[in-house]
This record gives sequence, C-alpha cells and structure tokens, in this order.
Amino acid sequence: MTYGQQPGGPQYPAGYTPPQPMTPEDQRLWATLTHIGGIFFNFVAPLVAYLVLRDRGQFIREHTRAALNFHITMGIAYVVAGLLTIVLIGALLLPVIGILTVVFGIMAAVAANRGQFYRYPLSIEFIKQ
Repeated sequence: MTYGQQPGGPQYPAGYTPPQPMTPEDQRLWATLTHIGGIFFNFVAPLVAYLVLRDRGQFIREHTRAALNFHITMGIAYVVAGLLTIVLIGALLLPVIGILTVVFGIMAAVAANRGQFYRYPLSIEFIKQ
C-alpha cells in the first residue's frame, strides 16, 4: 500500500486530504448564503456552492442541490418568458418569475438559517440525491 491510500476506501493522491465535514452552524450559514446568492446570481451561485460544498455535510448538500434545481428551473422560465415577449405574454411573465424567485429564495434562506430543510415549489429535479 502506498502513501495516501486507505484500505477499502477511496484512493486519494499523496498529500491530498479529503474535505472535512462542516459544523452545523457553518452548514446553516453556507446554505443561507447559497439561497440568497441564487436571488442575485441565478443558478451560478448555487452551482458553485454545490460543486464546492456538497461533500461537507448532508444539510449543505441538500440545500445546495435544492437551490440549484430551483434556479435552473427559473433560468429556463426566464428564457421561455423572454421568447414569449414576442407575443406580449412574456412581458407579464418576466416580473412574476422575478417575484417568485425572490420570495421563494428568501423563504428557503430563512428555513436554512433555522436549520430546516426546504423544498422549492415549482422546481424541476434536474439533480437527484
């Protein structure tokens, strides 16, 4: 067995240490920031958070996954509404989508800050467990 290998476990390169779990307080903080970041940066903030933090705890994994799924869904809705502005219905849909994004993002951030899980309504599950 060479340095950096563990019997029966994942094989890491020499000198690499796997990510350490975060404390529950840190998980709540980062989950809250992920939901707020989604309001301002659409799916980019949840995507970065999901890729960087998903192995740091189950709570943060679930919140970043839920936020990413919701903001991808809203991104698709923005594109569809943008295309529908040609027939004027999109002009009505764009502000509605924006309001839903802000309201549901704040509700998710409050739930994350309380240490509760949150399921976004109207969200398509692109990324499963």
